[in-house]
Amino acid sequence: MHSTAMILAAGRGERMRPLTDTVPKPLLTIHQKPLIEYHLEALKMAGYQRVIINHAWLGHLIEEEIGNGKRFGLQVIYSPEVNALETAGGIVKALPLLCPTEQAQSFTVINGDVFTDFDFASLRDLRLSSEAAHLVMVDNPEHNPNGDFYFEDKRLNVSRGKKLTYSGIAVYQKSFFDNVSCEIQSLAPMLIAGIQNNVISAQYFLGNWTDVGTPERLAQLNK
Repeated sequence: MHSTAMILAAGRGERMRPLTDTVPKPLLTIHQKPLIEYHLEALKMAGYQRVIINHAWLGHLIEEEIGNGKRFGLQVIYSPEVNALETAGGIVKALPLLCPTEQAQSFTVINGDVFTDFDFASLRDLRLSSEAAHLVMVDNPEHNPNGDFYFEDKRLNVSRGKKLTYSGIAVYQKSFFDNVSCEIQSLAPMLIAGIQNNVISAQYFLGNWTDVGTPERLAQLNK
């Protein structure tokens, strides 16, 4: 069991321009509420206590909007990046905040630009034994018809089962990032290596999930 989550919020949101020229992507609104606030409310409801938010582009606006997290009943801590370090780099930089004690060995990570009704309580209570990571997988959306990874029998593998899309929601063991340097780098190659080494478990989520990657998808959600 763990009580810390990280929201990845450092991306520039190039595909969202011009909306993201003046507003960081996690502050774009769905029904008048910033995207990131849906995550914070869901994490609080699921029993999380601490949330680390990394940011780069217009990050000061995120800090101004969310503050210390008190109004959400959470402790919010920021991990600022001068230049966005991408997914793996951002997590590595934030590791001292994510795992501040010897007991803290795992944490939840959420992409700041997904919109979902996923119940994070199932991840908070998750106990990873031999696994390095546990990913939440979803059906392939129109913009990713071929999926990302094969899912079968609660695990990801190289070629068997159903090809699904990684939701951007996961639990990671701190050890997954051993010997990974704090530089600009994506999680994708690490996940592929982990799947090849058979150390990544997964679950299949059938609820609402949208990657809010374009102005069109944002408009659709606001209808």
